Amino acid sequence: MANNRSNNQDYTGPLRQLLLVVVSLVLIAIFLVWRIDNPRVERFRAQVTDRIVPNFDWAMAPVTGTINLFRDYQSYQRIAAQNQELRRELRKMQSWKEAALQLEQENARLLDLNNVRLDPRLTFITGVVLADSGSPFRQSVLLNVGARDGLIDGWATMDGIGLVGRISGVAQNTSRVILLTDASSRIPATIQPSGQRAIIAGDNSAAPPLDFIENPDLVRPGDRVVSSGDGGVFPAGLVIGQVAADPGGRLRVRLAADYERLKFLRVLRSYTAEPVTDAAHVLTPDLAASAAGESADSTRDE
Repeated sequence: MANNRSNNQDYTGPLRQLLLVVVSLVLIAIFLVWRIDNPRVERFRAQVTDRIVPNFDWAMAPVTGTINLFRDYQSYQRIAAQNQELRRELRKMQSWKEAALQLEQENARLLDLNNVRLDPRLTFITGVVLADSGSPFRQSVLLNVGARDGLIDGWATMDGIGLVGRISGVAQNTSRVILLTDASSRIPATIQPSGQRAIIAGDNSAAPPLDFIENPDLVRPGDRVVSSGDGGVFPAGLVIGQVAADPGGRLRVRLAADYERLKFLRVLRSYTAEPVTDAAHVLTPDLAASAAGESADSTRDE
């Protein structure tokens, strides 16, 4: 066994050296052939290339695949970067979209405030909502107009579409508005087209119920609800909303005013007739004089 190993080693060394010499000579010959500038050698190189290179496509496949994979990875990186940039731009556009929608809604409310048709005898002043009550048990907002602007308790307030509430508490520069949804609010209303009278009683919900309807059978969901003017609380004909039925069958009012976005309110100046405290001032001078003469005659007769 030892002799076989030694013989193998004796043959292996010279074979390696011979193989190295042969490979070196072949490489030198290929280098010289490729460097010689001669037409015959050029034709020989072309023939060798035509015969050998097409047969080495299988050997170039891994190299070509690796290059394509690297290029695809670079393309993926560029696409990922573009995707991230597009996502950032989309978020910016969404924020601009929200701002544009808010401006559009605010513009629509302002246009509604300018175009709403009211009794020409009513004048108004527009105020900005400063804050709300912040309490589930009291539905009210604070306006930036007050006694300096001539506001009086009880005046009606509207947004661009419908009735919102009434002034309840006036300071020098601010005033508080009790909303129709407040539990202390009671508004006489007329249901059209039936003409039924009812009371809108606030219950701190978004759709206050209708109470004391004269004939509920004549009222249908979708009927228009306006202020009746009874009691001199509000001017007649102010839009309040539409009749709706809750799951329990109770009739409620779907308010026309957008209570979720109260920003500007119109306060209607409604100067009602002063209460009569002295009947003598109501009589004309002639009637007053005759009444005074009759009173004097009756006194003398007695």
